[in-house]
Parts: sequence; C-alpha cells; structure tokens
Amino acid sequence: MKVPPAQILDALEHAHMGNVRLRLTEYSKKIDLSGCPQINSALLLLSLLPNSYVMEPSLKKSVRETIVSLERFNKNQSQVPQSLLPILSLKAVEEVDISKCPSLHLEAAIECFSISFPCLKKVKASYLLNFKQRTFHKLLEKCLLVDELDLTVDSTPLIPGQVTVMSSSVVTSPSSTFPYARVLDSLFTNSNITSLTLEGRSEIKDLDLQHVSKLCATLHHLNLKGCVSVTDAGISDLLWRCAQLSSLLVCNTSFGLNSVSALCSSTITIVASSDSYTEQRDCPLACKLQALHMGGCKGVNERSLLELISRTKTLRDLCLRDTDLMDTALYSFPGFSLETLDVSNTVISRASLVHIVRANPMLKSLKVRGCSNLIQQEGITRKSELASSYSIVDVYAELGERCMLEEISLGWGFTCSSFQALKPAIASLKSLTIGLGASLSEDTLRQLPVTCPMLDVIVLYFQLISDDIIASITTSLRHLQTLALSYCLGDMSVSSFRPSLPHLTNLRLERVAPWMTNNDLAVLTQNCANIRELTLVGCRLLDADSLQAISSGWSGLTSIHLEECGEVTENGVSPLFSCIALEDILLRHNGSGISKDFILDAAAKLPMLRKVSLDLCDAREGDYDIPDYAGRCFLSSVKIARCKSPPKFCANLKSFGKVHKETLALVWNSESLTRAVVKERL
Repeated sequence: MKVPPAQILDALEHAHMGNVRLRLTEYSKKIDLSGCPQINSALLLLSLLPNSYVMEPSLKKSVRETIVSLERFNKNQSQVPQSLLPILSLKAVEEVDISKCPSLHLEAAIECFSISFPCLKKVKASYLLNFKQRTFHKLLEKCLLVDELDLTVDSTPLIPGQVTVMSSSVVTSPSSTFPYARVLDSLFTNSNITSLTLEGRSEIKDLDLQHVSKLCATLHHLNLKGCVSVTDAGISDLLWRCAQLSSLLVCNTSFGLNSVSALCSSTITIVASSDSYTEQRDCPLACKLQALHMGGCKGVNERSLLELISRTKTLRDLCLRDTDLMDTALYSFPGFSLETLDVSNTVISRASLVHIVRANPMLKSLKVRGCSNLIQQEGITRKSELASSYSIVDVYAELGERCMLEEISLGWGFTCSSFQALKPAIASLKSLTIGLGASLSEDTLRQLPVTCPMLDVIVLYFQLISDDIIASITTSLRHLQTLALSYCLGDMSVSSFRPSLPHLTNLRLERVAPWMTNNDLAVLTQNCANIRELTLVGCRLLDADSLQAISSGWSGLTSIHLEECGEVTENGVSPLFSCIALEDILLRHNGSGISKDFILDAAAKLPMLRKVSLDLCDAREGDYDIPDYAGRCFLSSVKIARCKSPPKFCANLKSFGKVHKETLALVWNSESLTRAVVKERL
C-alpha cells in the first residue's frame, strides 16, 4: 500500500518510473487521488516532472536530492523549500481531490498545485485532520483562482444537546498553531472562494467565522454542519456579512434566534451620489436562499421557525429534521420550487404536508420518517382554515398525482392503501426507507420490485418480511446497491440471497438473521462479492472462524459493524488486518478476545482507519491502550462503551443481559484531543 522513498529512488535509478508515476496529460481536467494512502509528496512531484528529468542521468541527481528533502518534510511537517524543481504546467486541470490521502504533505502538494495547475478552481481535501490553519492560508495564497473548497471531516459524536457529558478534558496538539483568524488577518483582503465546506470542523470558532466572512465576500455556499464550537452569535455575525449566500447548511450547530434574525432582516446600504447620500434597502437573505439545512438545531423555537420559513420563497432544498417544526410554519411556506424536503422526527400533520405537496410539484425527495402525527389528519398547531380544507385529502394521493419522486423515507401512517395511492409517483424511485409506524402487507412489499424497478437503496425497519419478499427484491433488483433490514419480524433464510448481487455494496442485517452460520456467511461472500459496508447484529451462531470468512470474502471492506454476533472475537481480531481499506470498525459483545493494544495496532496497520468503537466486555485484559494525539495515525474518533457489572448472583451466567453504563469518547480535530465520558451508548 505504500511507495517508500527508497522504492521511488530505486525506480529512478533504473528508469522504471512508469511504475510509480501518475499518468497526467495536457488534457487532464480532474485529478482524483482520493483514498490513496500510498500517495506522498515525492510521488506527486515525480509525476509532475518533465520526462527529461527522470530519463537523463545528468538531471537525476537533483531529483534524488529533492525527493530526500521532501521525505524529511513529510516526517516533521517542516516548511516546504522555497523552490522546487521545474515542473510541468497543466492548464486544463481545474479540479483536484486529495481526500483521504494521509501520507501526503499538504503544503508541499499545494506548492506543486500552484505551479502545475494555474487554472485550479476546485479542491476537495476531505477527512484530513492535518489540513490545519497554515494549510488553509497557504492554499488561498498560492492558488488564487480556487473558488470551491471542501474540508469535510467526520462530525464529532459529542454534539451538545444529544449527549449527556459526565466529564471531559481537552489536550491541545503540540503542533497547534494560531487560530485561522490570526493567520489570515494580516495577509488577505479577499479570495475567490464562493463555496466553502467546513463540515465537522469542531475546531472552528466564532473568530474564525468572522475572518472567513471577510475573506469570502462572494460566498454563495457555506456548510457548517457539525461545527459545534461556533455560537449562534458567531453564525449570525457571518450571515450579516455574507450578503450573497444562497446555500446554508448548519445542521447540529448552535444556529438559533440571532441567526434567524440575521436571515430575516433587511440590510441597509448607503449609496453615495454626486451631491447626496441615499439609503438602499436590500431584501432579507432568507428570501434569496435556495438551500437551507438546519436539522437538529434546537435553539430555534416555533415562532422563529414560522418567521424564517415564511420568507424562504426561493428554496429548493429544505431540511428541518429534529426541530420544533409545527404545522403553522409549513402552512406559511410561500415557495413553489421545492425539490427536496426533510421533516423527519417532527410533529407535522398530513394536512400541512398536503399544503406543501400541492404547491411544489417538482418535489423529488421527501423524508417524513419519525413523524408520528401523520397518523392523524391534523396536527397540534395549525391554521384552522387551511387545515380543514386539506383534512380530507390524502397526502399520498396528492404525491401520486403531482410528483415524480426519486427518494422517499416514510413511517407512521403509511399503509397498503397509501402505497397504492403513491404508485404513480414512485415509478422512478431510487431510494426507499420504510420505518417504524408503517404497516405494509407481504403482498405490498412483494410488489416493490415491480412498482419501483429502478430502486438501488432499500431500508426496512420493523416490517414483516419473509424469504419470498427478500427473494423478490434480490432476484428482480439486480442493480441494488444498499439493502438494510433492521428489527424486522418474520422468517428469512440465506436462500433469499442465492441470486448474485454484483452491485450490492452495503448490507445491513440487524436482528433479522439469528440463524446465520459460517456456511451462510460463505454463501453471502460468493453471491454478494462486492460488499464494502457490512453490519451484522444479533447473529449469535457465528464463531471465531467467521471473522476469517468475512476478511477473506470481503477484503475490500471499508466499514464493519459486528454486535452480539456469538464468539466472533473470542480468539482475537487479527484477520481484520487483511482488510486494508477499513475506515470504520465497530465490535461489541462478540467475545472477550480483543487484545489491549488493538486500537494502536489497527491504527498503525490500517492506513485509512478513522473510527473505532469497542466495548470493555470484549477486552481480553479488561482494558485498551489509548493513543495520544501524536500516535493517532489517521484516527478521528475512538468510542469505548462500558456495561454495568451484573448482580453477584448472576456473575457466572453468560445469558445475563448486559446493561450499558457509559461511553468513553476520544475525538481528535486539527488542534486538540477531547476525552469525554457520556451516559449514552455512542
């Protein structure tokens, strides 16, 4: 998986550079290096050198010296040399993706990009905690034409309001530098950035947002999802400054009343003429928004939601999941061009939803799972006149008559008759989620492949399933990519998976396959050969050999979640180390054979690993070694759950149910390590 400098130098010496160089041409427009742990600065530099430098003996010496120097910079992250070798200029390149490239020295890469890609406009550098403040500064300084920047990282599981923190501490990184604000303040007046994604960046604070707003005067799209360190005041200050915003994503942040006020208030601009000054009042920013995601923002009350939604007439994409949304706010929505709507886990009623559907026939994605009031015709809070006019109308009949959906997530109140009414709208459906509260018969579920022949994602919660139903899905939907069956009732066996599913990459079986054995696993690995994400919960017949079957059958796994699966980890978890692409590991209650140094070992041997979740019940020695900031490798979070000790009279009974007590969470960002103990099971 790695291309060490010694191998590169050997290839250089023997003129075998075609084996290690990237194939770039003058016509290359997009360079995608994402997910390549072997990419380092030396390899990147060699790929950008003219052929003469790697072919002529007289020039090889300077190349060798530069590679050795870059390796030193890679190790200690010191300053990049002021001048690199003459490298090619590829003016056609407009987009570069270096996401999940843990071995790449980012500042050296940016130096190369600034010379080789003078027309670079889009940079994606997701899941790189080493993309720090100075890196951000250098990119803006060197690549002046960049207008789209994606710095997404994994969101912290420690979201205020969603977890109960019992204790916490923060350890600052030894290499931590000044905040973004101090680095940028004296060097820049503005940039060309119009789209900025900072999702999950928990180190971002209010002062940083102030300077982002100064630098990015023409910002159109801003993603702050999971930026838990910014306050409502900080977000509102940015909104006052960024008058051209049309897309705002602030899920799971402190977005609240101040931010709503900033969106809904008109701004006044003083316009000077030859002999006087006049005031020019601009329309509120809310009137210009085309996308607004504020799911999980508990700081916005019903009244503020009503004020905000009543002004968002140009919205196409709206997410209000897990908020205090009620019918009055939906009735006040003035728009006619909605394409996606997520109101999951709110108390809206069918009547208010009918109002939205009637006015927005372009709706393509609708998520209403968890809306328990959909079993009623009218909600808790509503405008009585509108509610009465819609109360006798079925929302699914309206959808069937007016919309052509591509994605839908349903739950309470969805029945067989609802499915029949919805049929015309789901002929081109690609993603279907049916959750708690929906009651569909076997015949209805069996019709899914015929009614929705283009489905590539099926997620079923708490439904009655059978071999016939699953077999009809696996036989007819050969292009299915995701199949998730969670807490469903009924009889199902491995025979449901006899048809080959070459496109299935995500398989989740939670409490639906207690019959599964190693032989059944072998059938799955043969017929679903391309699984990348695997979740098995409650498969109690699996044993220590199962892990070997999983790792050999699905060596390309990026995510594995195994919980209460017999004795899978009773003899350790070494087979997992052959799944070199793993990014996410969850192992809980599968046997007490996991070694104390597993986390450190996994982080060192699995270059893409970012998330680890374990349980102390499975620790061979009763505990795990925890990495410090420097020893984390590519990790972004570690979660270790602990169960309550069983009563003394049950201490020797394996069948005693395990009861969760607390979770230790370790979360890294670009500046610090947060250690917290929370009540919840994360």
